[in-house]
Amino acid sequence: MSDMRQGFAALLVASILGLIVVIRRAMVVARSTEPLTLGLTHVWGFGLLGILVGGGVGGGFSSFLEKLKTMPWAMNSAKIATLVPHLTPSVRLAASTALGMLVAFLWGLGARRMYKMRLPGAARAAPWGIEVLFGVAFLILTYVSLGLPVLKGARYILTHELTRFGALITGVLFLLGVLAATLPWLLDRLEGRSFISFVGARHVRATKSGFLTVISILSICGVAVSSCALCSVVSIMGGFGQDLKRKILGNNAHITIDMPAQLTGFSDYEQRLERLRTTRNVAAVTPVVAGEAMASSNANTAGVLVRGIDPKTIGDVIDLVKNIEYGKLDYLVDATQLQTLPPEEIIGMGLNGEPYRKGPSAGSMFSLGLDPAVQKAMAGPALPGIVVGRELARTLHLMVGDDFTLVSPLGDLGPMGVLPRSRKFRVAAIFYSGMYEYDATHVYLRMDVAQTFFSLENKITGIEIRSQDAETTEVLLDDIRPQIAGTELRVRDWREMNRNLFSALKLERIATFIILSIAIAVASFCIICTLLLMVTEKGKEIAIMKALGATDGAIRAIFITEGVIIGAIGTTFGVGTGMAATLGLKWFGVRLDPDVYYIDRLPVATNLVDYVMVASAAMLICTLATIYPAAAASRLRPVDGLRYE
Repeated sequence: MSDMRQGFAALLVASILGLIVVIRRAMVVARSTEPLTLGLTHVWGFGLLGILVGGGVGGGFSSFLEKLKTMPWAMNSAKIATLVPHLTPSVRLAASTALGMLVAFLWGLGARRMYKMRLPGAARAAPWGIEVLFGVAFLILTYVSLGLPVLKGARYILTHELTRFGALITGVLFLLGVLAATLPWLLDRLEGRSFISFVGARHVRATKSGFLTVISILSICGVAVSSCALCSVVSIMGGFGQDLKRKILGNNAHITIDMPAQLTGFSDYEQRLERLRTTRNVAAVTPVVAGEAMASSNANTAGVLVRGIDPKTIGDVIDLVKNIEYGKLDYLVDATQLQTLPPEEIIGMGLNGEPYRKGPSAGSMFSLGLDPAVQKAMAGPALPGIVVGRELARTLHLMVGDDFTLVSPLGDLGPMGVLPRSRKFRVAAIFYSGMYEYDATHVYLRMDVAQTFFSLENKITGIEIRSQDAETTEVLLDDIRPQIAGTELRVRDWREMNRNLFSALKLERIATFIILSIAIAVASFCIICTLLLMVTEKGKEIAIMKALGATDGAIRAIFITEGVIIGAIGTTFGVGTGMAATLGLKWFGVRLDPDVYYIDRLPVATNLVDYVMVASAAMLICTLATIYPAAAASRLRPVDGLRYE
């Protein structure tokens, strides 16, 4: 939403320019004096508009039913007050859907009666007037969306989502209208450039050959739909890749120095930390003690990855402090604060997102007026704090202040053999990183507590480094490797540790691009058919132009130009629509169930390079599709074209 606020000024200027273009086109069309006879195209267009109107009416009625219980005049009515409890979400959805379908059906009946109706020539400006309304509605809905709050999690407000969806739909429709209004002006400019472009543009905009006109429109629509789909898929896949990369870099260091064997520490880390802090391009460094353990509560058990951290420096390397939802990192530093949590402290979240507060404890009610030392003694021993992930807290049914046990795989030797070492901990905070694997398995302790738990006194298992630029870690690796030469330590960056994941994402993106490019190639077959039929129909005209001195190269260039114009129109409409749709999805967002997808909004990445690649691929495929029909037209002899005339 912040990107949307920053770009609203540029969007406002572009929308005003688009409105000027559409209004100018409407004024030109309104000057026509020839009466307009409505055909099937007008009826279908009017019917599709009815579907949009029906959807808007249904959505507005649904939001009205949702707000009905908050309206004083409605609750003062006895009949409406008894009806409100029965308006469940399923009932509201059914009622709004039925009303929307009824409006669309009645609108369709009206559109059917318009077939072959004769209207004044000025009626041709009516579609452009509707486009102006779309543009104004887009600006209004976008401005309103700027002030709407962005809720996290599964919570949402239906009217807010309908407003954002309306801004997205009206924006895409308005862009299509602006492109359609610009198209005649561009064709006029092409006709004035040269003989070849004049004939090619005239063939594209000719309407006498009804069947060829339909085939040309289908060719443009095929290229547009394929290009739009390719832009949308590439943007969404790029958004998922960027979101995954952001979360990985937020939960892992850019560079890690550790021992290949688990729970094998090294002790001379203080000097290494000082040297690394003075290394060029190093932003922060922190020591870590890592190991595996089993977490056990009264409700369940789960395997966890234990990480002993330095609370003073961990926030400079990873986003643990920013990701804490409940509790505080201070409770990890001073666990005695967990014994006397304030009653208003939020300690967790319910299934429906409602916050749980600590509330007054039974012990605090009996200890009123006692000496603080006596109260501390009554609270019992202070357990060391621990930070757990949201999913692990759900699995073990934990909240801030609850106790559970960690069992280490390494234990003490006793009469019955090796006995696992266990220790109780108290939840100091619950974090949410956005990645299920981390939230369900990672726990964080103080480094000294982890050293004692894993029997690594005065040792650590790794050093985590944050680079000033995550994209240039290869340069930093060359500076770090000489510092650990001659030791058993290994150094890896985030790319090496997640190589398989990012390689799979890259391969999937390339494969998707190739597969959807085949869809553009299929759409280009319509261009081949259009040009071949055009060669058959325009055989006499081709023969006359050759008889007047047109060369084979000129005829070939005319049909290549015609095919390129068709492909360019489809590519422009498709890439423009895809860009508008993905920008709208990025600004306004698409709600997702976080319990299913672990994200509450669809991630979208808008990269200009991707759109240029899609446009270039579409134009290349469409240009190649024109070669054979153009060659067939150039081989036509004048005597063959005029033989039966």
